[in-house]
Amino acid sequence: MIYLKTDEEIEIQRQSSLLVGKTLAEVARMIRPGVTTIELDKVAETFIRDHGAVPGFKGYGGFPATLCVSVNDVVVHGIPGETVLQEGDIVSVDCGTLMNGFYGDSAYTFAVGEIDDQLSLLLERTKESLYLAIDQAVAGKRIGDIGNAVQKHVESYGYSVVRDLVGHGVGRNLHEKPEVPNFGRKGTGIKLKPGLCLAIEPMVNLGVKEVFQDKDGWTIRTADAKPSAHFEHDIAVRNGKADILSTFDHIEEVLNKK
Repeated sequence: MIYLKTDEEIEIQRQSSLLVGKTLAEVARMIRPGVTTIELDKVAETFIRDHGAVPGFKGYGGFPATLCVSVNDVVVHGIPGETVLQEGDIVSVDCGTLMNGFYGDSAYTFAVGEIDDQLSLLLERTKESLYLAIDQAVAGKRIGDIGNAVQKHVESYGYSVVRDLVGHGVGRNLHEKPEVPNFGRKGTGIKLKPGLCLAIEPMVNLGVKEVFQDKDGWTIRTADAKPSAHFEHDIAVRNGKADILSTFDHIEEVLNKK
């Protein structure tokens, strides 16, 4: 079942999505060599609860934390713990909030200290692919147009798109229909209608597309141990142009001051 949201519901959902961006900005302030991933998680949980929301991931399907913190070859779903961030790492931080009955869900991949040019370009191009995908998320287009935009862009640089994990609808549930792959053919898949809210999230590997799951039942890693980048926005499908509900503005304001 695909749920289309009213304008009023979209505005409620926007508040949850914006809170994720503000939470990730708090996390951004802390990202540096020597910090543990559980420290990031504690700050995020406190910030979300202080703003009248609850962590959207904690307890979801049994997930034990507020954030998914995925370092280097971890694609997604990294469990915060005693892992210490090192100079030169990249770390994807994925966060969800639940407020007034609607979920927000967004992710950003950060550099820890100075990273090499190869990683810097992976981050830049993955983020570019997110916005190219969002450009396709308009009424009358199809799901395949979104995935094709990601795939075409990143594969042109020799990167690969993860096939086993996808974006999704988002709203009263964290994961709703439809699935939103980061690969596909133009003009295929369901037709997009106004009011459809999607979490679009390119997951792009420096090496091969294959991934595997750790014994913890959550952590997803690249098969060749090469790094992976991940960026995610919530959007509402509209006529003419997608409406981005989440924001990276607060995050990038922090990063520009570092």
